[in-house]
Amino acid sequence: MKLLLHVCCAPCSTYTLGKLRKQNIDVSGYFYNPNIHPYREFQKRLATLGKFAAVQNFPLEIESEYGLTEYLRKVVFHEKQRCMICYDMRLEKTAQQAIKSGADAFSSTLLYSKYQNHEAITKTGKQMADKYGVEFYYEDFREGWQEGIDKAIEMDLYRQPYCGCIYSEQERYDKKLQKKLRNERKREKVASADA
Repeated sequence: MKLLLHVCCAPCSTYTLGKLRKQNIDVSGYFYNPNIHPYREFQKRLATLGKFAAVQNFPLEIESEYGLTEYLRKVVFHEKQRCMICYDMRLEKTAQQAIKSGADAFSSTLLYSKYQNHEAITKTGKQMADKYGVEFYYEDFREGWQEGIDKAIEMDLYRQPYCGCIYSEQERYDKKLQKKLRNERKREKVASADA
């Protein structure tokens, strides 16, 4: 199988690429991440991914245009749905690119992260597969979470401290917001338990 793998960053690619190659899947990468903020973070991730791709002999297509404006235009006033919007943007573009590159299927390193909404990514991937007529390859890569971290550290890859968007950056560093989000989650759990 020829697979186009949407790549969010080098550290999330370490385990994912290795696992796919062990299954004799012909993998090439596609970097399209308009959510990443600020610009310097975008550049760091690109540089790290380039280093990783060279060492791993990993063919890589890169959308190097900084797409923050497009991302924000879709997300502003829809902040609570921002992750779904982001998955839609990235996986739709990956499905389109898979067709252009002659791939049999597409997937994403987002399926590696235990911090991402795995079910939503899978649902979006399947929707894009139906829409564009190219297979969405599903595999739960979270089992290799620690192995991927260890490999990234061993390779001295830059490991970002947040998902990438301006909102996740704030959630990572804003202590008041962290407390507010924890309280909201507790209330939601109580409400769903009472229902």
